[in-house]
Amino acid sequence: MNGIDQQPACYGYLYVCLASVLFAISGTSSKFLFSTGITPSQLIQLRTTLAWAGLMLWLWLRHSDLLKISIRDLPYFLLLGVLGLGSAQFFYLFAISKISVSAAILLHYTGPAFVALYVVFIQRQKIGFVSVLAIFGALTGCFFVVGAYDLQLLVLNRLGIISGLLAAISFAVYSISSDYGMRKYAPYTVLLYGLLFAMLMWNLLHPPLEAFMHRYSPVQWGWILFIGTLGTIVPFGLYFQGIKRIRPAHASVTAILEPISASVIAAVFLGELMTPVQVSGGLLVLGSIAMLQLDKTKH
Repeated sequence: MNGIDQQPACYGYLYVCLASVLFAISGTSSKFLFSTGITPSQLIQLRTTLAWAGLMLWLWLRHSDLLKISIRDLPYFLLLGVLGLGSAQFFYLFAISKISVSAAILLHYTGPAFVALYVVFIQRQKIGFVSVLAIFGALTGCFFVVGAYDLQLLVLNRLGIISGLLAAISFAVYSISSDYGMRKYAPYTVLLYGLLFAMLMWNLLHPPLEAFMHRYSPVQWGWILFIGTLGTIVPFGLYFQGIKRIRPAHASVTAILEPISASVIAAVFLGELMTPVQVSGGLLVLGSIAMLQLDKTKH
């Protein structure tokens, strides 16, 4: 673990970028599962339960030392799991089920603005001018990538809009709170216990393990297993590894790479070609991410 911790900050950006691509695939596949009749409540129960069980098994077999935590930190993990991981995943999935994936992504990725506001006004930390420009540029680029300039996108379901904004706030909560936890624990320890409380929450709010009682086709099970592992354990683990190396504000802005990934995936697999304006927005996001590495302002 010490060798990993000594990696340069550029690895943090790489980890967050890889996480964004996997999150993009997960969001698109979730929309497909909703079209087959699976509900957001069922999918979030499947996702959190499979992710926690898979990560628990892997750590128990390979890194059992990472399972140890202090009992005094349980309230922290409860906050991270319920208000952060569990809420962010559900509100994002619910928004996708009610409005277009593009609109849900746009609302979800207003989260970096909430992170920046928290860092400046609550933590009283200084954000450099370069970072301010990068945040503005990334949000603007996201606006163009998802096609928000199309007025039809504004004709949205009210519940979907509210859910998307709540997803953004929850995104900010787990970005900030995970940074706090990793001052004491390894990223996968923070993820494991955050997922534990997220899983418990969605097995209490939804009848326990009810989502596992349905018959699913092999294709459905394939995407469910993908979302639970490569769509949850791996990207959240990478994202937390990224936060450990770069600031939460920088990590949350870098994660805006997700809508670009979603657009490219749609272009490759669905034939939905990007317009020149969307391509320009994508380049603006990439340029903004590169700008973040120029900000030398200390924590």
